[in-house]
Amino acid sequence: MKINFKKTYKFAIKSALYISLFSTGFVMILMSLFYKNQLKYQIAFGTIFIISIYIFSFLVLQYRVERFIYRRVKKIYDEVSLLESTPLINQPITTDMETLSREVKKFATDKKLEIEMLEIREQYRREFLGNVSHELKTPLFTVQGYVSTLLDGAMDDKNIRKKYLKRAEKGVERLIYIVEDLDMITKLESGDLNLVMTDFDIVELIQNVFDLLEMKADKKKIKLAFESKNVQSVIIRGDQDRIQQVLENLIVNSIKYGKEGGLTEVGVVNLTKKKVLIRISDNGEGVEKQNISRLFERFYRVDKSGTRSEGGSGLGLAIVKHIIEAHKEKVYVESEFGIGSEFSFTLEKAHKIQKPEVKKL
Repeated sequence: MKINFKKTYKFAIKSALYISLFSTGFVMILMSLFYKNQLKYQIAFGTIFIISIYIFSFLVLQYRVERFIYRRVKKIYDEVSLLESTPLINQPITTDMETLSREVKKFATDKKLEIEMLEIREQYRREFLGNVSHELKTPLFTVQGYVSTLLDGAMDDKNIRKKYLKRAEKGVERLIYIVEDLDMITKLESGDLNLVMTDFDIVELIQNVFDLLEMKADKKKIKLAFESKNVQSVIIRGDQDRIQQVLENLIVNSIKYGKEGGLTEVGVVNLTKKKVLIRISDNGEGVEKQNISRLFERFYRVDKSGTRSEGGSGLGLAIVKHIIEAHKEKVYVESEFGIGSEFSFTLEKAHKIQKPEVKKL
């Protein structure tokens, strides 16, 4: 790649000036000693001499600087140009040392940050692959174990066969659940999933989710309720199916990690004329402070034992974050270990009933 120099002559100009002034001053002193009464000739000679020595010094200095300094700078740029996308070579090269130092320093800082980001992404990629492997391995081995047992002779016993096939079916369902969630989050991240924007009653939707999850909550004797008994209808604008998925994921999460006989409450708060805040709070085990910032990462476990006694794909909160951000809204979490957690997110109110709208993520 051809490198263009944007030359500067500041160094040569200043250096030539210093040499010229010194040389002329020295010569004028000598002339005043030997030719005391010839001031006219002294001035003429001094003028010609300073111009001549200045031009000569400038040319020599500029040539030497270009030959022994700028060529080395160009070599550095040529080596840097191996990185085709670097912004350092997308503009003429300055030969001013101060400017050049700033540019190289900025370039080095940017590359350092880029390398650090790549290292973080690589670490995240390794963790993600490890988590996917673990999540898929557990149900796969479960299914394999039951099928192998049946093939080894247990299939002849009707009761054992039925029991093991049911357990194998649960393992397959878990696999399907994980794969579907992975497909969902991949589409959300790549923008291949469309939002169907409609106007709907968020309070009615929450009540529908309560009805769907009532049996699941009853198993742990957890009560699902609104914070206020007199909660009023609020019409919001969003993708109803996706918002229902968000509510289901958050409420299921509160049931999973809630205390036996506990309480999960959902609040609907009017923040402004345009925004509403949905809060899902519980009195479960809570999350330690150092783990809160990573709750929305895919497959991230607060419990480092490697077990997932409550099941699930490990992608629920990550999906929640992507869906809410696709609506151009925010999701928040507050938690205190041993006391409980509160997840909340904002939504836009519908000011007037509008036709359904398909919105690309």
